[in-house]
Amino acid sequence: MTHTDGLPCPERRPEFYDGIVAKRAIAWVIDVALITAMTFAVGILTLTVGFFLWPLFSLAIGVLYRVATLSGRSATWGMRLMGIELRDGRGERFDGLHAVLHVAGYYASILFMVLPALASAVAMLVTDRRQGLTDLVLGTAAINRPD
Repeated sequence: MTHTDGLPCPERRPEFYDGIVAKRAIAWVIDVALITAMTFAVGILTLTVGFFLWPLFSLAIGVLYRVATLSGRSATWGMRLMGIELRDGRGERFDGLHAVLHVAGYYASILFMVLPALASAVAMLVTDRRQGLTDLVLGTAAINRPD
């Protein structure tokens, strides 16, 4: 038994992984736009202090947004719009711990920008379950939301 045995089998249930890479990319763009808009709003609400501390505010808002949405329904708002969600190795929705670990893995991979982010993108293209580096480490996967 592996740490991904609860996830749908990509050979028997390929519909769970159809179009996942493109949907994740579009969801990511939506999420970045939402985080940027929230950071802009905080900049205005803090009487421009937020603009001077943009990287810190953007990071904090991004982490809070991603952890809150992933621990709530196992999908960010962008993922929900694209009809996908993350599942753990047992095939269950994320709890708070999985959300925190997944967000930490995401930010660790983009912190180094090129190599881990590129490796993660390549992994999504070549693995059966379309898993990025963080997914592979945690045994998680994004799937098309079951009806």
